[in-house]
Amino acid sequence: PNTCPRCGSHYRDDELDASLRVCAHCGHHFPVKARERIAQLVDPGTFEEEAVDLRSADPLDFFDLRAYKERLAEAEVATGLGDAMVIGLGEIKQHPCELAVMDFSFMGGSMGSVTGEKFVRACENAVEARIPLVSVSASGGARMQEGILSLMQLPKTVCAVEDLHEARCGFISVMAHPTTAGVLASFASLGDVLLAEPGALMSFAGPRVVAQTTREKLPDDFGRAESALRFGHVDAIVPRAQLRDTVAQLLR
Repeated sequence: PNTCPRCGSHYRDDELDASLRVCAHCGHHFPVKARERIAQLVDPGTFEEEAVDLRSADPLDFFDLRAYKERLAEAEVATGLGDAMVIGLGEIKQHPCELAVMDFSFMGGSMGSVTGEKFVRACENAVEARIPLVSVSASGGARMQEGILSLMQLPKTVCAVEDLHEARCGFISVMAHPTTAGVLASFASLGDVLLAEPGALMSFAGPRVVAQTTREKLPDDFGRAESALRFGHVDAIVPRAQLRDTVAQLLR
């Protein structure tokens, strides 16, 4: 059974699916995979996935405890995805939009060359079709196995968002748990409207690292969506059950 980390309630898979993976007792939001998230948001049968065949190379021949190629292959088998982002065209309550949705279960949602390229293509497709972009981020940051190539995805995605703004295509960014480091520092925080899921961690560095560095006691909600809303870093915190309606309203 799936156990809620906050209140300890147990759920069967079908029960969790029915509640959009939200705990019925305490409202804890369980993580959601990319394709499941898309199914929760778009009108049935309207999603057309793009750039399905893109795969990361291993230009650095990176090896830590295991070869990077091995880790990539394992992540693909485990998740059924080619990388940590799924992009495509869809409709949300009959409003066409381009979607770019991240999946934390693929190597911690880390942003490598393919993730960045997919996001850029989503932006380009939105500009070409003159429709808004909706992104849902969940990431631990840049993918260290790709070194500087991974860090280059930050300016690359920021430039793509700039093109979106110039074309006057709206950009709605939804931040799920966790949206941190390089993804938070690049496209995730550049939406025209910034939405967050309840309790999502969205700080550049995690609370433990910040506490160790500053040697200060941090507030309990440090780096969480609620704290970000209080300081004006996001526009709204939207429970998952209301996300589809909220995004549709913004698109309209």
